[in-house]
Amino acid sequence: MIAKDLISDIVPALRTSDSGLDALNWMEAFRISHLPIVNDKRFLGLVSDADIYDLNKPEEPLGNHELSLMAPYVYYNQHIYSVIELASRLKLSVIPVLKENKDYLGLITQTDLLTNYAQLIAAHTPGGIIEIEVPSHDYSIAAIARIIEDSDTKVLSFYVNQQEHSDILKITIKLNREDITPVLRAFDRYEYNVTASFTEYGNEDEVVKKNYDALIRYLNV
Repeated sequence: MIAKDLISDIVPALRTSDSGLDALNWMEAFRISHLPIVNDKRFLGLVSDADIYDLNKPEEPLGNHELSLMAPYVYYNQHIYSVIELASRLKLSVIPVLKENKDYLGLITQTDLLTNYAQLIAAHTPGGIIEIEVPSHDYSIAAIARIIEDSDTKVLSFYVNQQEHSDILKITIKLNREDITPVLRAFDRYEYNVTASFTEYGNEDEVVKKNYDALIRYLNV
């Protein structure tokens, strides 16, 4: 999934002839706090709502003001991970997308980015989630996948995170089944450290188990 596939069809760019008030109206309408300024396909930079609030005469065209515009962007063929990294690092509500010759193509909103990222990680697909911790020297994606697949389960998404100054890898796995008990048991057999698991099936099953245990205790009184 690359940047050009994430471009919004509805959010416009500003021109230098637009006023600061025009920019604020668009930002409010689309619930964003940045907009690109573009003249003849040339990307001039991003203006923020904070920049406009600082203007002495926001009703005048933006071109009349000396704006200190930041100019972050991604190229049209960059991966969604690069888009997410830039948006997160600079706390952007929109990310401009440019061609290789620096012509402006469009922008990506936070909402579009989140929607497409959810699709990428199979967030809407039913299934359980397991979190495990593994020392980096013992890490093997093939071994983990084999344990899961031997439990008649498939991996939908797989993410690894290593905290700074730590030898432990935190792995989050989205599975294609809601009853993840066989996978949890398999990880236990192979002595993997399962730190958390999430599944609607599991939550309901746990409630039933607690109610059953309470009933047994009552009957044995």
